[in-house]
Amino acid sequence: MNETQGEVVKVSGPLVAARKLEGARMYELVRVGEMKLFGEVIEVKGDFVSIQVYEETEGMKPGEPVTRTGLPLSVELGPGLIGSIYDGVQRPLDTLRALYGDFIIRGGMAPALPRDKKWHFVPKVKAGDRVEGGDIIGTVKETKSVVQKIMTPPDVSGKVISISEKEATVTEIVAVVQKDDGTKAELTMMQVWPVRQNRPMAGKLPPVEPLSTGQRVIDTLFPIAKGGAACVPGPFGSGKTVIQHQFAKWADADIIVYVGCGERGNEMTDVLMEFPELTDPKTGNPLMERTVLIANTSNMPVAAREASVYTGITMAEYFRDMGYSVALMADSTSRWAEAMREMSGRLEEMPGEEGYPAYLVSRLASFYERSGRVKCLGSDGREGMLTVIGSVSPPGGDFSEPVVQGTLRLTKVFWGLDDKLAFQRHFPAINWLTSYSLYQELVDRHCNEHVDKQWGRNRRETMALLKREAELEEIVRLVGMDSLAPSDRLLMEAAKMVREDFLHQNAFEPVDTYTSLKKQFLLLNTVLVYHHKAKEALDKGAPLDELLKLPVREKIARAKMIAEDKLQEFDGILAQIDKEAAGLVARKEIA
Repeated sequence: MNETQGEVVKVSGPLVAARKLEGARMYELVRVGEMKLFGEVIEVKGDFVSIQVYEETEGMKPGEPVTRTGLPLSVELGPGLIGSIYDGVQRPLDTLRALYGDFIIRGGMAPALPRDKKWHFVPKVKAGDRVEGGDIIGTVKETKSVVQKIMTPPDVSGKVISISEKEATVTEIVAVVQKDDGTKAELTMMQVWPVRQNRPMAGKLPPVEPLSTGQRVIDTLFPIAKGGAACVPGPFGSGKTVIQHQFAKWADADIIVYVGCGERGNEMTDVLMEFPELTDPKTGNPLMERTVLIANTSNMPVAAREASVYTGITMAEYFRDMGYSVALMADSTSRWAEAMREMSGRLEEMPGEEGYPAYLVSRLASFYERSGRVKCLGSDGREGMLTVIGSVSPPGGDFSEPVVQGTLRLTKVFWGLDDKLAFQRHFPAINWLTSYSLYQELVDRHCNEHVDKQWGRNRRETMALLKREAELEEIVRLVGMDSLAPSDRLLMEAAKMVREDFLHQNAFEPVDTYTSLKKQFLLLNTVLVYHHKAKEALDKGAPLDELLKLPVREKIARAKMIAEDKLQEFDGILAQIDKEAAGLVARKEIA
């Protein structure tokens, strides 16, 4: 550690100016003041440096020491991450609580990965083998759900001199590699990585399969691919956080990294209370056994919000490099942007649109563009996927504000939340007329092949129904429902069934909270078959009022409550639709 010391000359909230900090570099980690608070250099001007401090600076005064560390802000990566709860700079909150009590003292520090816990290391290579950067040299069974793969650092390649199966801590040597230049590298199970530096990869690949979330409006109408990026903007109370929680619970990903960035503490409390009680539908094990949580709530230091998103995505990249499918949820990037605006104002930088700094979009890009499907380093050719879903909280629900617009440039999926739908108690409150997904054709092809060949056709027909309903609603508001032709009234009823019986989903109902792709297809197909059969009967003279009152309508409305292991019940509903529609036509012909 470089012990070069400077001194504080100005304190402005989370921004501290220091001088005489010789050799200080951009984004270097420093310890500020008598309490040795965490800080990061964000500006260098001659003899003066500006530091954003990740802890409260109350009581700090000019003249206090500032100490360089010589290192960038970095995270520890290795066994012990899964199931942990960290703050924005990767301090383990449960460990700090044990050390200092319920209220963390400023300057409090504890290792991110436990130093005393021993892990059972099982080697995957043997002495004499050649390894390249990124190769898997061994594994650790971290939880019942996750096998941690111990990789050689990206800059290490050569011949393995020694390696053995053992019980070891993350800092003990588990292998020795003789590098190509003749020097020896002693490998532990832990890597330290700078959060602002992308982890290297062998190449980037296009997405090929959908990320199933169990949320019908998303998976069917506006899907996201594994390795994609999505934006979830919405006004206060429209359900952004619940959607993020649903992703974290049910997304078809091996690892979940959830970053609570500047949102209310009670929302993070919900996560901490719920997740240990929830069961992973894929493995049957507790959900926390594949989850990493980063808590940086609105009452925590504002500058640490920037660190928290970089900390989260660096951890996510680490699991991606093992060949896993990883999903990262950031709630919400608006709070990060507000922190950037505050720091920019204190630095007296020229403001951009709505006071945000001119580099807002480039900072957002440095985060979202770390998503993707990649070919990992290593000789085994494995692939990893990192999906990023960021919520945005525009003031007043204004989607034209800079953070939303900047995010939309960088993501291919837009789930626009609508407060009017939320007030109608329609959740998820995703507006089907404004939202979009640029992965739709890819997902249609995949689901046509793996779910049902009618998947894409049904989705297109559903969107046409909903758009036509919106057009007819304008007429209904002007002249009333009775002015519509019977076929249009039937269409309005079918669109209503799509909204209420398919798109509406109850996150707190055990059966309805998650819907598999197969059940999604059957549920939507049932509504569309009803519309087709009713239209055929209407064309043959069957009365509209009786078509709208068929007894099978009740079964269709309750079909979302059919359990995943009883999907054969949909066959009975389809048969009943056919029978009742045909019966109406037959009675009309007899009459």
